[in-house]
Amino acid sequence: MFNDIGPLELVTLVVLAVLVFGPDKLPKVIQDVTRTIRKIREFSESAKNDIREELGPEFKDFEFEDLNPKTFIRKQLDNEDLGLKEIRNGFDLKKEMAEVTDAVHSRDSDTSSASSAGSPGGRIDMTKKPETPGPDDRPPFDADAT
Repeated sequence: MFNDIGPLELVTLVVLAVLVFGPDKLPKVIQDVTRTIRKIREFSESAKNDIREELGPEFKDFEFEDLNPKTFIRKQLDNEDLGLKEIRNGFDLKKEMAEVTDAVHSRDSDTSSASSAGSPGGRIDMTKKPETPGPDDRPPFDADAT
């Protein structure tokens, strides 16, 4: 409950409680606070049990922590019935990337020999301006655009 409170903060809270309530009233205040916390816990547990009884026997394994979206997704991804672990283990990213790079390099070497007539290394010179069409040349026709 108080996982994020450091020792200095805890000492500060104790000193503040002694100053506010006084050393003679402090034990009674602590008892009242613990009694209230106990009642709240009992109330929440009885509410959880009432909800479980109302849901019926098919929701016997229902946990209220599953209502947290992060917990729900984590539990569903770890579910053995879906077979996601086999899919995750069967997918090798390094192997897939190697296949893609091999395909790109082989395609690049195949097309570079056909299209590298005047360009060095089979690359297209992007700094060169495209040729201007002659007066008899018609622009390309796109049937889908018209």
